[in-house]
Amino acid sequence: MAVLPILIAPDPRLKAKCRPVPAVDGAVRRLMDDMLETMKAADGIGLAAPQVGVLKRVIVVAAPHGEEDDDGEGRSLAPLCMANPEIVWVSDDDEAREEGCLSLPEHYAEVIRPARVRVRYLDETGEEREIEADGLLGTCIQHEIDHLDGVLFVDRISALKRGMILRKLVKSKKLNGAAVG
Repeated sequence: MAVLPILIAPDPRLKAKCRPVPAVDGAVRRLMDDMLETMKAADGIGLAAPQVGVLKRVIVVAAPHGEEDDDGEGRSLAPLCMANPEIVWVSDDDEAREEGCLSLPEHYAEVIRPARVRVRYLDETGEEREIEADGLLGTCIQHEIDHLDGVLFVDRISALKRGMILRKLVKSKKLNGAAVG
């Protein structure tokens, strides 16, 4: 497993729509493993393939599924690896939750999303599965699926707040001499 570099907004690759994977093979499993390692190293709870420069529909999530899954630091003991995740149902009620993103470090905003979702996906063995999720896990899955369609959490907040966050990220990149990419 390898820790991969995480792209920082406003990198144009974060706005690209990802391609489905034809099958979960060894290369996709390696990508999932590397993404899990990268997410853990960055102290995150979710990561999408485009955040590491891979334009494939793959996400990993380690948000708590419930109190019994919590490792005491707010992370799940059983991370989920999902290829080609698709939301097949959303609840009628919405929920506001503060979100952050490894591609927008140290920036947070309240985002309103459906309170519960049902997602169909292929797991790391290639088996089709469905999960219904709410709370932090539901938010995290929706956030990561958004990445696969080139949508960042800041695209779901006011233009004023989005502009402030993106300007700060550009300024930080310039000050730190970080190259886009």
